[in-house]
Amino acid sequence: MISIRLPDGSSRSFDQPPSVAEVAASVGPGLAKAALAGRVDGRLVDMSHVIEHDAAVSIVTARDAEGLEILRHSTAHLLAYAVKELFPEAQVTIGPVIDNGFYYDFSFRRPFTPEDLEAIEKKMAELAKRDEAVAREVWKRDDAVKFFESIGEKYKAEIIASIPANQDISLYREGSFVDLCRGPHVPSTGKLKVFKLMKVAGAYWRGDSRNEMLQRIYGTAWQSKDEQDAYLRMLEEAERRDHRRLGRELDLFHFQEEAPGLIFWHPRGWAIWQQVESYMRKVYQDNGYQEVRAPQILDRSLWERSGHWEKYRENMFTTESENRYYALKPMNCPGHIQIYNANLHSYRELPLRYGEFGACHRNEPSGSLHGMMRVRGFTQDDGHIFCTEAQILDECVAYTALLQKVYRDFGFEQILYKVSTRPEKRIGSDESWDKAEQALMESLRRSGVEFTVSPGDGAFYGPKIEYTLKDAIGREWQCGTMQVDFQMPGRLGAEYVAEDNTRQVPVMLHRAIIGSMERFIGMLVEHYAGAMPPWLAPLQAGIANISEGQAEYAQAVAQTLKKQGFRAEADLRNEKITYKIRALALQKLPYILVVGEKEKPAADGIKRVAVRARGGVDLGVMTLDGFAALLAEDVAQRRQVGPAG
Repeated sequence: MISIRLPDGSSRSFDQPPSVAEVAASVGPGLAKAALAGRVDGRLVDMSHVIEHDAAVSIVTARDAEGLEILRHSTAHLLAYAVKELFPEAQVTIGPVIDNGFYYDFSFRRPFTPEDLEAIEKKMAELAKRDEAVAREVWKRDDAVKFFESIGEKYKAEIIASIPANQDISLYREGSFVDLCRGPHVPSTGKLKVFKLMKVAGAYWRGDSRNEMLQRIYGTAWQSKDEQDAYLRMLEEAERRDHRRLGRELDLFHFQEEAPGLIFWHPRGWAIWQQVESYMRKVYQDNGYQEVRAPQILDRSLWERSGHWEKYRENMFTTESENRYYALKPMNCPGHIQIYNANLHSYRELPLRYGEFGACHRNEPSGSLHGMMRVRGFTQDDGHIFCTEAQILDECVAYTALLQKVYRDFGFEQILYKVSTRPEKRIGSDESWDKAEQALMESLRRSGVEFTVSPGDGAFYGPKIEYTLKDAIGREWQCGTMQVDFQMPGRLGAEYVAEDNTRQVPVMLHRAIIGSMERFIGMLVEHYAGAMPPWLAPLQAGIANISEGQAEYAQAVAQTLKKQGFRAEADLRNEKITYKIRALALQKLPYILVVGEKEKPAADGIKRVAVRARGGVDLGVMTLDGFAALLAEDVAQRRQVGPAG
């Protein structure tokens, strides 16, 4: 007799070992129809899995996170199945789940075309309609290698050959297609109803540029058509907001082949940068940080002592001079420790907080570069707090509150919190990692926020909190971090004089609020669709004269606003006023000021302007002083004007 415990606390008894499918059927036909997989004593398994002993069992459907992942992974296999049906000579490689979808890499003699994608998607729908069983098979490793070699799948054979010889191999068969996979998968192709192929891109085999360039087909899959349609609408909106397109249209910045992964900032884009930096500098000043500056290039020996050379060497740009080897800094922490070490510190000085707008360089693979979101040269709002172990908790709680305020000021209301714990490759004792992880989790509890734990995703020197923002269209962006480091200060000789007059090693907290300045500004551009709030807008007001007779007055209005600290320009072109208003509106300015003869100062000497707010809102005629007061209030309150894009 096998006893099965269900999530609601009830039990089912079976005379013979039941499959997960039989357990689902015992609950009811609705669950049996919706079931995709099962969880037996916490382990995900296929519906065909036979339960040999008493166990806790839950049924996974598409409404569960694991269920949606299984749908997407199974759809990746369906994609490969369809490609092999249409193009038998194509070779399959790997096909994992990614955010909102999946991809599969193929080796094929020619590039796939948009017409090919249409044909592949049509074939996928046909295979799904067949409702073929998806069955798991267990093979000996060497037998699996021989099988895939015999059908010309050299990449699959290579993957399997890298698995230890004493391990059995899990294969999945659906119709004529067989693929390597741990699973689980849906019980039949008929479960795969809502999917769409998105695009083709290049990808090197095993991510190594020395290997063959493969073709990566991306797709998305969902539980329902409504969810997929919503996702596709979001992608359309994301395309409209793409910072690379808006950067060109609004004359903010550009990229070019001679500087891969680096940015050419135009005056208006740099104006946004200056506002963000000025704001963050005030954050430093108001919260006890001392701003510092460390060198860009440091001797290799320092990177070896810090541990970065061993763990991070492949991502560092290096150079040499006079038989000495150097590296451009990929992060700021070793430099800040050198500044700390320049003086002997007492426990009374701690916590000591350093901040730097530190320019860093990382040798990212060219294929991973993506506008401002993934670059090789970037500037961090980087900070390091040297403190005692007893001060960690208070510092982390205060930091979370500060970060929340900063994000609100920039217009982000939703924050997700995640604690990333010790990775397999790390430095330091388990005891120090225990202390660091517990401090981070307790700080979030005291901050009153919910958080998730991501095992193994911490830095090599310490665990971290990751702060992720949700933007205006629901996308998630990981920005801020807080890392507790018991290791690096000691490795680089940092000390303080404790209350008992002994020398102790401080704890170092690595923290960044916005992270990369470049990436954060790219996020802001997309969040606001280029229509920045007045305090961030590169140009806060454009002034347009109706005719040549008001050109001098329009210029005077612009100069008056500039002298008051506002960013304003006059459009004096000999064009119709409707043309100029439209041109200024396309620049997504918060305000457009129109001046004609009746706005020019009369006998009373008062300067007036006709004001239009973003979105075509007519605010009527007001004095120039009145408009300046309105704009000053917008800036002080950091409020948006008109629609964001």
